Amino acid sequence: MKSVGEIMSIGRSFEEMIQKGLRMIGQGMHGFVGNDHTRFEDLDNELANPTDLRIFAIAQALEDGYSIERIEELTKIDVWFLERLKHIVDLKHKLQTYNTLEEIPDEFLLEVKRCGFSDFQIARFVLKPGNVNMEKENLEVRRYRKQRGILPSVKRIPTVASEHPELTNYLYFTYTHTPAFGNPEGEQYKTMHDINYYNNEKSVIVLGSGAYRIGSSVEFDWCSVNAINTARKLGYKSIMINYNPETVSTDYDMCDRLYFDELSLERVLDVIDLESPRGVIVSVGGQIPNNLAMKLHRQGVPVLGTSPVDIDRAENRDKFSAMLDKLGIDQPAWRALSSFDDVKQFVDEVGYPVLVRPSYVLSGAAMNVCYDDEELHRFLNMATEVSKEFPVVISKFMTETKEIEFDAVADKGEVVEYAISEHVEYAGVHSGDATMVFPAQHIYFSTIRQIKKISRKIAKELNISGPFNIQFLAKNREVKVIECNLRASRSFPFVSKILKRNFIETATKIMLDAPYSKPDKSEFDIDRIGVKASQFSFARLQNADPVLGVDMSSTGEVGCLGDDLNEALLNALIATGYRLPKENSSILISSGGAKGKVSLLEPAKQLVKKGYKVYATGGTAKFFNDNGVAATPVSWPDEEGENNVMDMIAQHQFGLIVNVPKNHTKRELTNGYRIRRGAIDHNIPLMTNVRLAKAFIEAFTAMKEEDIKIKSWQEYNA
Repeated sequence: MKSVGEIMSIGRSFEEMIQKGLRMIGQGMHGFVGNDHTRFEDLDNELANPTDLRIFAIAQALEDGYSIERIEELTKIDVWFLERLKHIVDLKHKLQTYNTLEEIPDEFLLEVKRCGFSDFQIARFVLKPGNVNMEKENLEVRRYRKQRGILPSVKRIPTVASEHPELTNYLYFTYTHTPAFGNPEGEQYKTMHDINYYNNEKSVIVLGSGAYRIGSSVEFDWCSVNAINTARKLGYKSIMINYNPETVSTDYDMCDRLYFDELSLERVLDVIDLESPRGVIVSVGGQIPNNLAMKLHRQGVPVLGTSPVDIDRAENRDKFSAMLDKLGIDQPAWRALSSFDDVKQFVDEVGYPVLVRPSYVLSGAAMNVCYDDEELHRFLNMATEVSKEFPVVISKFMTETKEIEFDAVADKGEVVEYAISEHVEYAGVHSGDATMVFPAQHIYFSTIRQIKKISRKIAKELNISGPFNIQFLAKNREVKVIECNLRASRSFPFVSKILKRNFIETATKIMLDAPYSKPDKSEFDIDRIGVKASQFSFARLQNADPVLGVDMSSTGEVGCLGDDLNEALLNALIATGYRLPKENSSILISSGGAKGKVSLLEPAKQLVKKGYKVYATGGTAKFFNDNGVAATPVSWPDEEGENNVMDMIAQHQFGLIVNVPKNHTKRELTNGYRIRRGAIDHNIPLMTNVRLAKAFIEAFTAMKEEDIKIKSWQEYNA
């Protein structure tokens, strides 16, 4: 298994469900048809060898005139399904014969809606607007459809199949009524809802988090559920829109009404038309609802909490950057550039390394740190298009810099409660993969004061009401701001549980103008320490290189407490599956560049002192021996000679492998990669980051596994 999340779409025809479902996955697809950006070169191969995109290869095959028999032969998918999919393509072709909405007969418009076509798809096929942001056309279709009385009906799912089904508020939208097929002649289509709608001033809609994926997972479900619970306690009727079957927020008894349906502009507006709520909360479901904020705002929907105009000022790089300059807040040098020459010039000014983010990317190579010209060129060529329309954003990448997270809740621009945590790894590891320590342990007092001051300025300027998170870089005594998200962040549940103060509860009360309690100053002064460590699934992904970079790759996380940092760190790492090396066992260190060697010298001394045997690759072994640490050299995977490292890994001779990628030359990459992959395949604990390796070694040499105390959460600072 390789998937990290799932969706569930509910409808009354296969066509409707598959189109809804493909939109829900959140990979930028608009349904089964209408995905102009997905083209396959070798169709037969794509059809015969299933990948996550095969369904779109079927769409292309049907467009290219493959027969259903041919597709069945290649895919081994049952003909019944293929016929239904062909029906969708046929409808698309018929839609394309119209050029204005007025030409479409009402019964045909109803038929395409019954087959799961979104307003977006109809706009693309009929209005043919070319490559523009389709918001205007999308709403035009909606307006016309409403005018013709073609609206979806809300249906309830009875949950106990008996003579008297239990009436739950477990709802979905569809355009198909019973009788499910044939329409008795001559009847006008009208909506038939399974529930009654009354105007209720005290209702609030919470937008959920959609499908779990790397980067947006159960933490946003925790936030959504806490927001619903708080709203219910305050006497609001709570309405949830979400479509992920694995979440708590989609349990129908969590909220007063659950719409198990898409988080698209079209669907959210459908719910709002029927419910006319006091407002919508977009800040607890991660990026999907956050992206809807401006669109909802333009339709006059009351968005609770921070104004969408201010959300846009934080999301838009240019606006945010200009705001920081105005407030006199430092940020890493960056520019959006549209040609190779501009890029070169910028790099000459700031020097390597630089962080490159193309705004239009194929193959998921979203961000990359480049250390020299060769790498930069290789990466920019991979990013396919660099042009005025798709500039690349290049920023100075700061090495050996601490990354600090500031999670907080504000009320009309005043910070109410906050949490400052630090990453163990230096900047350059995605915040979702980094090991986080809270409260921060290794930051200058002056840095903390600066962070608080800057955060207050930003909160005031953006007039924040509700949750937000700012990421900082700190080096020596300088503090720079990377970004600011005006929504709950990944670390909200973690800091809430360690502080024992529910940040989302406070945020929801603020958004609903309810009274809330301010924390006592002393509540931030706690003795317990929490460490959040990430869970990776490299063992599941054949041949993946287990190195952490600026793209997130972890599929889960743990949070553990301790009385001091060593204890909390060991607890967390053991929880993600690390085993502590047994006494007198062997440890392999391959420490990358010169700085890595220096950093790991002290930990290596501790290891030898505690009776571990240290093995190291060529350069590292020489450096250790020259500096008074006895290390036995091993030979690289592509070298002949004794102590070949791959043989030793296969014989499970090491209790821990530390392998830090030094530079990106071909040989280093293949050798280093083979060692790292060997560790994963033989289930040997592996560290690829100097900072984390150092902290881990310091912790297990200072403290044995049996010294770790077992305490309940309630016992800490009781």
